[in-house]
Amino acid sequence: MHESVAATLEVTNTLGLHLRAASTLAQIAREFTSIITVEHGIQKVNARSVLGLVMLRVVHSTKLKIEIHGSDAAAAFEAIKLIFEQRFNEGEHHPTQPPISTA
Repeated sequence: MHESVAATLEVTNTLGLHLRAASTLAQIAREFTSIITVEHGIQKVNARSVLGLVMLRVVHSTKLKIEIHGSDAAAAFEAIKLIFEQRFNEGEHHPTQPPISTA
């Protein structure tokens, strides 16, 4: 069964989508068979490409359009949404939100 998911997610970690965060996102994207793209302005890249993600030059508070097409699109979106919510596992704590448990 072919699924499609499109959503806008905000990059909330302080450093934006730098090399380490881009690598984390690309690694998650590679776990799924769906085609996953990330769009910023007029640029659209494959989420599996670390270089492509870094070339988007995404900074803190940037909103990215995520498009996913394939049989595991819903699961892929949930995993990607989670990593955005966890600020790419960079261990940041913001007073307005509870700290993320590592246990």
